[in-house]
Amino acid sequence: MADIQKGLSILKGDLMKKNIFVRSSLLLLVVSVSVTISCSGRTQHPTDVELLGSIENAFVNVAKRSTPAIVGIISFRQAEDPRFRRQEGSGFIFREDGYILTNEHVIRNSTIIRARLHDESVYEAELVGEDPNTDVAVLKIDAPEVLPVLPLANSEAVQVGQFAIAIGNPFQLNHTVTIGTVSGKGRSLLPDRGIVRYQDFIQTDAWINVGNSGGPLLNIHGEVIGINSLIRRPDNTPATNAVRAGAGFAISSNLVKKIGTQLIANGRIIRGFLGISMRETSEGIRIRSVVKDMPAHLGGLQRGDVIVAYNGEKIRDMNEFKMWIADSQVGGESKIKVLRGGHERIFNVTVAEMPAQQAGRPVETDSVALHELGIRVRKLEKGDAERYTYLTEDDRGVIVLDAVQVNSPIPRGTLITAINGQRITSTQELEAFLQKKQELQELNEIILDVKSRHGTEKITVPLKR
Repeated sequence: MADIQKGLSILKGDLMKKNIFVRSSLLLLVVSVSVTISCSGRTQHPTDVELLGSIENAFVNVAKRSTPAIVGIISFRQAEDPRFRRQEGSGFIFREDGYILTNEHVIRNSTIIRARLHDESVYEAELVGEDPNTDVAVLKIDAPEVLPVLPLANSEAVQVGQFAIAIGNPFQLNHTVTIGTVSGKGRSLLPDRGIVRYQDFIQTDAWINVGNSGGPLLNIHGEVIGINSLIRRPDNTPATNAVRAGAGFAISSNLVKKIGTQLIANGRIIRGFLGISMRETSEGIRIRSVVKDMPAHLGGLQRGDVIVAYNGEKIRDMNEFKMWIADSQVGGESKIKVLRGGHERIFNVTVAEMPAQQAGRPVETDSVALHELGIRVRKLEKGDAERYTYLTEDDRGVIVLDAVQVNSPIPRGTLITAINGQRITSTQELEAFLQKKQELQELNEIILDVKSRHGTEKITVPLKR
């Protein structure tokens, strides 16, 4: 026993000596590094001018790298007289094969769109798709060479206070560069007023103005954190039609990427729709009104209900809730939990496609289909099979966008595949068939082959006379 204790005592002593040696070595290493850093600091410490020069060079380099991918957008829209109205804005190339991102309002209602590149070459631009709900549009040019691009950053990682660099063409002054900071995130400031807005703005004090719209807001790495979209000024700020002073707002790059990708794939955005107006409260989302014969009304929701959960997800804010609805599949059922009279209730609501008016698209006011059947239709498009639960890639026909009459036998979202046994693959074929029957007055009713969430069936519809 004594020998064991003696051995342990010797071992403990050896470990203590080794521990002291290790600590001493680490201490010497730290002192050595500290002295080296200290000496280096005394001999290589930058002056204030050198430090400012380094920051300045960083901004200059971002501008040099980014400017070749910035484009000027020149659009022409038909005025009331035979002349065309010219409008200029900005954009940037985000794919080497010529895809350009800009604002929807820059090219709205334009019949001619041109893109002016950094080398002053001008290309006719094709409108790939536009989305008034987010103010994003995608253009395409065919250039003979691979084009420079700007990468999209993850806007979730953007922090308030970081540098922001805006590049665009204000007042036709091409490739103007301004610098500021990110002043805020997650801003939502535009009212719906007829169309549903999906907003996630980055606020900046980097100077932007008329002509900057559609241009990029960059971080110090030259990555796009947003598309410059609008300026907000206090009502009492003196301003002219040309100069607007105030905070600038850019659509977040994550939202831009999502919309741009869908526009390239499908040419348009298909969104889910409930048919309610709402406001945010401390409890959740309070329903202010319910549109008759729209999904929320048909599903049992009422004015005054407070929505607290959507498909099992707790409601955090109204913008997020609107995005959830928009991303819901058309024809699918969503579980909506509400508070009504102090009690929780769950409703199953079948989501519909957002009507053209709320999506900012032109509303058809005169057509044979509208006159004879009381419906507005559109052609079946690429991407519909992804957004509609009951459609497949093999389906052909026309989609019912809106049914004018209450309790229409042809509800919104129905796919019409044939009339009286004749296959229909476009709105033109539908119109031509109805026009012919209308002129000849041969029929008082027609039989439609349709497909909806209820499956495939035949519907007999009386023609208006």
